[in-house]
Amino acid sequence: MPRSFGRHGLVFRFRLREPMASQRLRVLVIAPTPFFGDRGCHVRIYEEVHALIARGIEAHVVTYPTGRDLEGLRITRARPWFGIEAGTLGPTWGRPLLDLAVLDACRRVVREFKPHLVHGHLHEGIAIGAVVRALCRVPLIADLQGSLTEELTDHGVIARRGMLRGLTLRAERWLVRRPDRLVTSSSYGAALLARLGVDEKHVTPLPDGVDVGVFRPGSPDAELVGRLGLGGKRVIVFLGVLTEYQGVDLLLDAVPAVIRQRPDAHFLVMGYPNDVHYRRVAAGRGIEQAVTFTGRVPYEQAPRWLNLGEMAVSPKCSLTEANGKLLNYMACGCPVVASDTPVNREVLGEAGVYATVGDANSLAARLVEMLADPDGARARGAALRMRAEGMFAWPVIIERLEALYRAVLDR
Repeated sequence: MPRSFGRHGLVFRFRLREPMASQRLRVLVIAPTPFFGDRGCHVRIYEEVHALIARGIEAHVVTYPTGRDLEGLRITRARPWFGIEAGTLGPTWGRPLLDLAVLDACRRVVREFKPHLVHGHLHEGIAIGAVVRALCRVPLIADLQGSLTEELTDHGVIARRGMLRGLTLRAERWLVRRPDRLVTSSSYGAALLARLGVDEKHVTPLPDGVDVGVFRPGSPDAELVGRLGLGGKRVIVFLGVLTEYQGVDLLLDAVPAVIRQRPDAHFLVMGYPNDVHYRRVAAGRGIEQAVTFTGRVPYEQAPRWLNLGEMAVSPKCSLTEANGKLLNYMACGCPVVASDTPVNREVLGEAGVYATVGDANSLAARLVEMLADPDGARARGAALRMRAEGMFAWPVIIERLEALYRAVLDR
């Protein structure tokens, strides 16, 4: 018999779940972010959903009003709320209202889609998903990229010490205990949840994946080489969000030491936002001839641009967040210099080259060492490609995710 619940104008109608034996699994994916944005967790959400669909699982994404639609994905966008838009990155004052709009969109979707379970991304996805679970009586899986408290600290929203940080930590501790199961992108993330009091039996480390058929080694694109003036250059690529906590300032600090020893080195910095700001910073330091900022690179074009590089770099300073760009580097066969963090070591393993976190001199030294040993660098790149194929290809990852879905539904 259909049942209805309503509160604050949001009305949910549902039917109790039918037996699973003869049904195709249906998953409601909550993405409280301006999806798709050619970056970070957006790539994980897209590739995860794409891989679910390839396994015959129906997935319906509910997300913010703004973002880029992608072919092959079923997406419902929340209705605009008085013209409020989420910022490109990080928290903004309007996001709670947008999250309410996403909740309302979920109400519209579940009535027709009738999901077997809810897969909520990010901490906001837990809050929205917990309401949907309570009203629709389906399990909630949460997918976390890192710590909410640390993310707000990295973005400068809260101080590293003080009452506000303590309150945020308490809210995070409450949130992470809501889902039926939690998925983290690293073992380090699972350890963080354990410290927040989450039973380890409810946590499954599930790393980011990569489409090794799309991201694969290739020769540098001659048209791009000519357009960007990269002929004769030894190119070091960075692809990601351009912010301080991603290590872009640190990377620019390392450039002078690298080009003093290797004048033919050139840094291709791809991504957004703040590309105009960092272009000015480079010019102010007199290194603009050694650094090219491309701006936003569409996800579909990323392999073409990454294959311009002789090596890749990730000086990310965050100790808790996932670092999905590493997988794209690896799948393209790029040797990688990265900050020495637990997350990065878990992804790259022994084939990675590590620089001290926050140390520009260490970063420069590791890059120069790689440039001085091209044969060794190529061998590392080949090993990283094999590691991507064996451990992080989406067919491998998504089989584990489906098994988790089935286990939760069979309880």
